[in-house]
Amino acid sequence: MHVVVLAGGVGAARFLTGLLEVVAPEDVTAIVNTGDDTIFHGLRVSPDLDTVTYTLAGAINPETGWGLVGESWHVMDGLRRYESAGALTWFNLGDRDLATHLFRTDRLRRGAKLSEVTDAIRRAWNVGVRLLPMTDDRVATSVRTADGVLGFQEYFVRRHHDVAVTEVILDGIASSCPAPGVLAAIAAADAIVVAPSNPLVSIGPVLAVPGVRAAIEARRSIVCAVSPIIAGAALKGPADRMLVELGHEASALGVARLYASLCSTLVIDDADAALAPSIEAAGVHAVVTDTIMAHPGVGASLAIACLAACGVRL
Repeated sequence: MHVVVLAGGVGAARFLTGLLEVVAPEDVTAIVNTGDDTIFHGLRVSPDLDTVTYTLAGAINPETGWGLVGESWHVMDGLRRYESAGALTWFNLGDRDLATHLFRTDRLRRGAKLSEVTDAIRRAWNVGVRLLPMTDDRVATSVRTADGVLGFQEYFVRRHHDVAVTEVILDGIASSCPAPGVLAAIAAADAIVVAPSNPLVSIGPVLAVPGVRAAIEARRSIVCAVSPIIAGAALKGPADRMLVELGHEASALGVARLYASLCSTLVIDDADAALAPSIEAAGVHAVVTDTIMAHPGVGASLAIACLAACGVRL
């Protein structure tokens, strides 16, 4: 069995954790958003790749959903000495986390591809899931706001996503190519799951890499998505507000309409059961279950529901 998961950050990482309770790691490929990648202090930072890696390694900070558990912050404390001289301190990088970014940056500067470096990092953390960046090419997500165009991390971290977005911009996307293995994994999949990540800035960039959307659409009958919107709100992050700001409906039905050409099934939370008929009318089969992965066993049950919707019985 081969399961492919389109992944963003925290929500996708939690879904993958549940999936691994019922599927062997070597049978799973995660295609991960890299539009959030950025350069800080001269280092290449890949937030979504690292969140997935650290989570699957059992090393994530459970309180934040990002960064490493038991992290220390001596370097950031030292940088604050230089704030008056322009040092950037609004994006926190922990001491042990810095090692990952140092390694990634050094390998990239010496000519390695991001997919090669990502594979080396996940192996070093004993992660059995195959992790593929969406592309080896540099793609940078930014957002247009009333205050001008902001890089994604400046919008998300520095501004706490408190400013309305009028456009999502993916610099470099038109000339990008899927990373090695991405299209082959999609073509060979027995089930494809779109994780409960922000549809616009986590899943959207993955689908925008030339060739990826068409490859997913060609497998639509075995594609299942999990709605990241529950009872009109996102559990974490600005997905609900971004949907409204960009002209969509902040609901499971809105997600169904966005994904209608991609997936045959949308898994929605019990809280949205009343929307199931409208989702079906939009041409997407609705499966209703508990999707809030806050308690043991929910992630595994959610994964089983997704696989069943793709025609995979365990």
